[in-house]
Amino acid sequence: MIDFNQSLQIAKSAALLAGDFLFKAQGSDLKILLNQDRDLKLQLDIDTEKIIKDYVLSHSNYSILGEETGLSGEQGEFFWVIDPLDGTSNFLRGIPISCVSIALMHELEPVLGVIYDFNHQELYSGHKESKAYLNDQEIQVSSLSLKNESTLVTGIPAKTNYSDDEFNQLISTFQSWKKIRMIGSAAMAAVYVAAGKAERYQEKGIFLWDVAAGASIVSAAGGKVSISNLQPDYRVDAMFSNNQIEEMA
Repeated sequence: MIDFNQSLQIAKSAALLAGDFLFKAQGSDLKILLNQDRDLKLQLDIDTEKIIKDYVLSHSNYSILGEETGLSGEQGEFFWVIDPLDGTSNFLRGIPISCVSIALMHELEPVLGVIYDFNHQELYSGHKESKAYLNDQEIQVSSLSLKNESTLVTGIPAKTNYSDDEFNQLISTFQSWKKIRMIGSAAMAAVYVAAGKAERYQEKGIFLWDVAAGASIVSAAGGKVSISNLQPDYRVDAMFSNNQIEEMA
């Protein structure tokens, strides 16, 4: 039987190590490995993932799916999912909305999540058998139920071309909400829902490592989570809400 609290401590320690490394690297001359279309990759992403993997693998027997290095070992019933730096573009431009994201999966269900907002030293966490926490303070989703009083956090999928119908549908969705936010980090969007700062996060074609930890934390905070349409490259459609908001998209 898995010890969720022990696994949570492993994930927290790894996230803090990685976050401290990233915080100290801010403002330095960062090596850009890829900057094409909407993709951006830094050497720092790879270096940070190695810090996390080295720590986790020395304290856990589960395999790891990392954004930068793919699957390490054979995917078992339980496996870790790591995004070493969610919000790379924000980080590079000095926008303080980025984080370390570490999740534990049971098959395709996120059961534990840690997200470290190293810009503000805020550690979000939760698992299947716990409440959700920001540092040591319990957090909960909001109780708002009307879209015209609520905030949607989202992103535009990283496609190069969009049809008029797709944009019209997007605008139609936006118009029913009081506020729309695009913040450049799916993981941070998720914990904003968990902490009651927004009512829903939704995005299509987002990668599993961007949303897995957030899904666990939103669930632990009393929210509702949907991750669907898993693709071979680990893209998914994600929707997290406070469990009160009207369900019509």
